[in-house]
Amino acid sequence: MAPQTTRVPGAPVIEDGRLVSTNPATGAEVGRFPVTPPEDVAAVVARAREAAVWWAGLGFGGRRERLLRWRALLATRIRELAALMNAEGGKPEVEAIVEVAAAIDHVDWSARHAKRVLGLRRMRSRLVVLEHSAFLEYQPLGVVGVIGPWNYPVLTPLGATAYALAAGNAVVLKPSEYTPAVGKWLVDAFAEVVPEQPVLQAVYGLGDVGAALCRSGVDKLAFAGSTATARKVMAACAENLTPVVIEAGGKDAMIVDADADLDAAAEACVWGGLTNAGQTCIGIERVYAVESVYDAFVSKVVDRASRLTVGDGDGADIGPITMPGQLDVIRRHIADALQRGGKAVLGGPHAVQPPYVKPTILVDVPEDSAAVREETFGPTLTIKKVRDAEEAVRLANAVPYGLGGAVFGRRRALEIARRLRSGMAAINSTIVFVGVSTLPFGGVGDSGFGRVHGADGLREFARAKAITRRRAPSLLPTTTFDRTARHADLIAKAIGLIYGRPRARRR
Repeated sequence: MAPQTTRVPGAPVIEDGRLVSTNPATGAEVGRFPVTPPEDVAAVVARAREAAVWWAGLGFGGRRERLLRWRALLATRIRELAALMNAEGGKPEVEAIVEVAAAIDHVDWSARHAKRVLGLRRMRSRLVVLEHSAFLEYQPLGVVGVIGPWNYPVLTPLGATAYALAAGNAVVLKPSEYTPAVGKWLVDAFAEVVPEQPVLQAVYGLGDVGAALCRSGVDKLAFAGSTATARKVMAACAENLTPVVIEAGGKDAMIVDADADLDAAAEACVWGGLTNAGQTCIGIERVYAVESVYDAFVSKVVDRASRLTVGDGDGADIGPITMPGQLDVIRRHIADALQRGGKAVLGGPHAVQPPYVKPTILVDVPEDSAAVREETFGPTLTIKKVRDAEEAVRLANAVPYGLGGAVFGRRRALEIARRLRSGMAAINSTIVFVGVSTLPFGGVGDSGFGRVHGADGLREFARAKAITRRRAPSLLPTTTFDRTARHADLIAKAIGLIYGRPRARRR
């Protein structure tokens, strides 16, 4: 008799060459997906390269029409997709609907604005080369590889995929091994509106398949995941000088200033820190509240968080921890915080009840503890009392991560937000910037580099092409061996007249 495979709910298992996806709360099987052998990934990319030529040839108008049809399909089947996200990752359906809604808006914006951002345009020339006109356009790269995460299996991969497609590229998606069913659903839905060529394909498997995609010859790779894995991705891509977009971990901070609306701040803090069971790269994990409002703020946060429901049924606010191994990280962070003098004003060690973690609010936690320095990725928050906003900014910027952040206040909120060492910041809200299609999304430091979303996101998946065209003879011949000593004298005098004044000329 063949040995029985012991499964951990939610953990990926490969059986008979297929990736088995299960629900992290119940262990119910969601689907089986053929693992792409690493040696076959290059062949998938080769098919994508042929499809990319056809896709780019459609032009902006043809791509826009097809992407808007994909957007419409996603919108009409949003509940179907949300139910699948709940079944595979345990995410509450209302959270899944919000995630898909944001992704749909990004598909729409990228399709509608690609021509304006990337299309051929005339650029202003300069006095010293006035005889030449200048043009700029952004051309497709070819094939873009996307390695998606499990925590936001629709919004995050589509944040790269939609913009890469709108820019004229074909895409090969490697969905997380924890959410392959969602990845397949997206690819199949795209094939319904673009059946002619394999413009969007998926490869399935574990980390070795992702590594093969990095080495496959794609023209750029977009990765979202942990900082540790991001380093491995960059190393693999470096072998072929493949450029990368990295959206890695975060340890986002929220600052509550003395003039903040505390009810609004507490509500946003609880949602920003505990949504998706805290499994959010741009989720709030640290809070710095000035001493004049600290006690009242902590009380309001505890009151709100204590009313959240945890489970996998309808109406649950917080679902299961998707990756079983993350439970150990959360448990370790809580224990370390308490052992080093911190206090749990809600939850604590007993809050970890696999596969769930109940809301946990920690105070008086040392700044050099794991709960403050490392990404927890669970429904926990640390709240620290600070003298003023100056101390809050200093502490918020003291970790190596720099993804997002939030500020609650009135008079100085914008000033404080600008000083946060982060790629994004929200004032009097949390996380909302991920859903604003006109804004770039990405981090600094250990949170990565490059941008998706907005005009920067479109340009990220295209190459700049600069063109000049002579339109008149040169008054000052600079780019010819027919120059004479007299020409050199005239050039020197002209440069002196144009640029030799210490004050900037008015334009």
